[in-house]
Amino acid sequence: MGKRMTFKGKRAWVTGASSGIGQAVARALAVEGAEVVLSARRADRLQSLAQELSQQGALVRVEPVDVSDRAAMESLGLRLAEGGGIDILINNAGTMPISPIINGRVDEWERMIDVNIKGVLYAINAVYSGMAERKRGHIVNVSSIAARTTYPSAGVYAGTKHAVRAISETLRKESIRFGVRVTDIQPGSVDTELPDSIGHDKIRGIVKSNMYGNDSAMLKPEDIANGIMYALSQPEHVDVGELLIWPTRQEN
Repeated sequence: MGKRMTFKGKRAWVTGASSGIGQAVARALAVEGAEVVLSARRADRLQSLAQELSQQGALVRVEPVDVSDRAAMESLGLRLAEGGGIDILINNAGTMPISPIINGRVDEWERMIDVNIKGVLYAINAVYSGMAERKRGHIVNVSSIAARTTYPSAGVYAGTKHAVRAISETLRKESIRFGVRVTDIQPGSVDTELPDSIGHDKIRGIVKSNMYGNDSAMLKPEDIANGIMYALSQPEHVDVGELLIWPTRQEN
């Protein structure tokens, strides 16, 4: 049996860390002894989380950023390269302002593409060359079950998540020679703030009622964090390429 990975001395960067899955996995990494870099747009929430983790003895760094801002992400990448670079990237930031395509909410389409696809690529670009040079590292892209299927009103959102799945699988194959592992996490319905990004009032109501109406049937952010930690903790010769996590009672 291979030796399971440990997190002490590792440096992890979590995007979308101000709430939900990002916040949960940041806590899990801190508990295991990793140094955690927290990123999101809401600096006040990052500071609150950093204070909480620091009081528990964790090493934490706050780096507020909009992942869709290419220049800001490139600048942050240069700062993160100092002091040994990043060992683990949790590419978690995302948005879901779904609506029927006939409504033509082009600004929302562009925002999803900018955050869910470009933001993922910008974060990868910020750390990947350093990982490849060191011949080690792990990139975890938080995707969605929408990477495998779709439903009315989710065409653009599902398109972005299908893209993340394709990017993840291609990057995994390209990374074999560098010893860098890549994991695509595909959660089902999770109790997070994601539905709040839906600007279409009717669709937001339907989503919250149908998918988020029964709290007992939903996943919690900690459930996804547990899955991520499972993938990260595998021995170096093991790469959990995909991990699909459903609520037990969710059909599709």
